[in-house]
Amino acid sequence: MREFARHIVEIRASANGKKIALTKLDKHSWQAAPTEHPLTVEYEVYAWDLSVRSAHLDQTHGFFNGTSVFLRVAGQEMSEHVVNIQQSRDPACSKWQVATSLPRLKAKPYGFGTYVAENYDALIDHPVEMGRFQKISFSVYGVPHDFIVTGVVPNLDLDRIAHDLEKICTQQIALFEPKSKRAPMERYVFLTMAVGEGYGGLEHRASTALLCSRSELPVKGDKEASDAYISFLGLCSHEYFHTWNVKRIKPDSFAAYDLQQENYTPLLWFFEGVTSYYDDLILLRSGLITEAAYFGLVNKNLNGVMRGAGRYKQSLAESSFDAWTKYYRQDENSPNAIVSYYTKGSLLALTLDLTIRAATKGKKSLDDLMRLLWQSYGRDFYQLMLTGQQQGVTEQQIEALTAQLCGIKMKPFFDQYVRGTKDLPLAELLPEFGMELVNLTKAEKPALGVKLKREGNDCKLAQVFSGRSAHLAGMSAGDAIVAIDGLRVTSQDVQNNLGKMLARYKVGARVEIHAFRRDELMVFKVRLMSDDVPNFAIRLIENKIEKKSAKNGKSGDVSRSARLPRPTAS
Repeated sequence: MREFARHIVEIRASANGKKIALTKLDKHSWQAAPTEHPLTVEYEVYAWDLSVRSAHLDQTHGFFNGTSVFLRVAGQEMSEHVVNIQQSRDPACSKWQVATSLPRLKAKPYGFGTYVAENYDALIDHPVEMGRFQKISFSVYGVPHDFIVTGVVPNLDLDRIAHDLEKICTQQIALFEPKSKRAPMERYVFLTMAVGEGYGGLEHRASTALLCSRSELPVKGDKEASDAYISFLGLCSHEYFHTWNVKRIKPDSFAAYDLQQENYTPLLWFFEGVTSYYDDLILLRSGLITEAAYFGLVNKNLNGVMRGAGRYKQSLAESSFDAWTKYYRQDENSPNAIVSYYTKGSLLALTLDLTIRAATKGKKSLDDLMRLLWQSYGRDFYQLMLTGQQQGVTEQQIEALTAQLCGIKMKPFFDQYVRGTKDLPLAELLPEFGMELVNLTKAEKPALGVKLKREGNDCKLAQVFSGRSAHLAGMSAGDAIVAIDGLRVTSQDVQNNLGKMLARYKVGARVEIHAFRRDELMVFKVRLMSDDVPNFAIRLIENKIEKKSAKNGKSGDVSRSARLPRPTAS
């Protein structure tokens, strides 16, 4: 759907030494003229997308996803594919190595040569990195894991990364297979590109492609865990969890992708949202972050969701289904119109976890639901694919399995919080677990209700939140503020002085704002409303827990971890 075929610069075909005509059928399909001899197709691909999605090649490294470079032969998708990765003759590439989870055929470890994929689906699911990268290996339950870093990263503490990732991977394998501790892959590779500024990840069946800022990676001798490094570990945890949840447990419409068109599902809230819930929770369970840090991450997601009015207009099921047209094509009005199936999905997963625990008196949890899905739909997915018997899961099946686990009807829950837009019932659920949801929002300062951006010398409105001061006065995204009550506003005021200027007024005051819309000067009469940026927090009810413990004849010092979502044994 990202139209990778547009990067094919030239393409030609031949058979038995003679040119064969190619006819282009649509934007990404070609048909060769009939021939009795084996067909050879050669093509040149422009590779200059430094992201996790496509392909990038220069004198320092080469990276590609199979989707960007491997044409699909219609009718031969289930055939075995052999890939011969040849080393460049350029002297700059003389010490390059190859990193990929693609099974080796005749190539040596980290070497050029032949690799093999069992079918086309596998061929495009093992990205490849080539270059002079840094690497470290570790083993988890007998499965080798490689961590690869491309890019200039001085004094990189690879040992610390391996130590921390080993903890994360150990937790996740044990979550899905608590008895056997069997991983679903024979080898796993973290392919990481470190740059000045960047962030992203893309999951694959036995690897992940990651993009990060080098400042996120730990420095030798530094024992502190920065917020940036925690963010990177969370990214690794997220993509690794996808090894189970989306690469093997799949929505039914993803079980056999139709690569000719968009594939729709109302379940991205589950496959991305639940994964987003577990990525941070696994860091806590691994001992890599404190409980205070974990609450901080949850609260950040909570306030991000509460800020947007879109949560009242789009359900999680709709957000999932409309990902092609809305989530991946966001504009200045998106906060007012859509909700993220990542962030609200992670809060829904927390809500679902607490609901299951409450209904079963702590005997079951979301862990058990994930294991049920794994056993029913994920464990043998790729083996079944070879015979065309693979199957995905539907929203109704997830609802039914949850009801089976809880022993209660779950339709009202899914109707209100998945298919509906009602705010999640965290305030009602948390007290049973010794926690509470508190509103710390302070409605004291006046504000316009906008998000600003700096553009040249202009202070522009990047987003205008519906129902707030600027919106009600008729202002729109793209307007460049010139003055407030005759006082000049410049691009410097985006981060520095605009808040100070408004602080001289009281909530309810009226101001006159001059702004350019395109090249036309406009005047807006604005009544300043309060700055009610959401500030909700989930926190422990210390006094209540201590009193309850004393009443039961126990020590008042109750382990905090016992009250947080902990693993449950099957």
